[in-house]
Amino acid sequence: MNPFDLTDTLETMTILVDTREQDTTKARRRYASFGVPWRREKLDWGDYSAEFTAPNGKVISLNSNVAVERKMSLDELCHCFCQDRGRFEREFNRAKKLYLLIEGASWESIYAGRYRSKMTAKALVASLLAYTARYNCVPQFCEPGTSGRLIKDILYREGKEFLESLPYEGDKEVVP
Repeated sequence: MNPFDLTDTLETMTILVDTREQDTTKARRRYASFGVPWRREKLDWGDYSAEFTAPNGKVISLNSNVAVERKMSLDELCHCFCQDRGRFEREFNRAKKLYLLIEGASWESIYAGRYRSKMTAKALVASLLAYTARYNCVPQFCEPGTSGRLIKDILYREGKEFLESLPYEGDKEVVP
């Protein structure tokens, strides 16, 4: 994609929000902080993905390539690793590239055991690092007020990298 079309295409970014994400006031604030349009749509995996519209009108979706899975706390993450592990693992198995975003968390809070779960810090660290190794998924930590901007920035960067990888031969573009 030529640099002018790339810039124009990136400006059309729409974030896709999985229909299973609860539609709460807090979620609406997160969506507003994206700073770009968003639309609820059923995603096969993850909570957020994105699409772009090329100058030729074709829609280019990241939905089958990359998504962000958001957890609102370490408590929720522990639940996924313990009671919901099978479903959680299946989601990672389906995913091509999945960012795991955990709000209000840090490695320090994990090691200090600042979460409500019977899961030990050692087990939680082991699970996170095993998913990192197994699924090439590096956990991303942020405060809840930052998550909307971070989701947008992750998907924007992934979109830019994807669009730049599309074949381009002079005036002939190959847009899927």
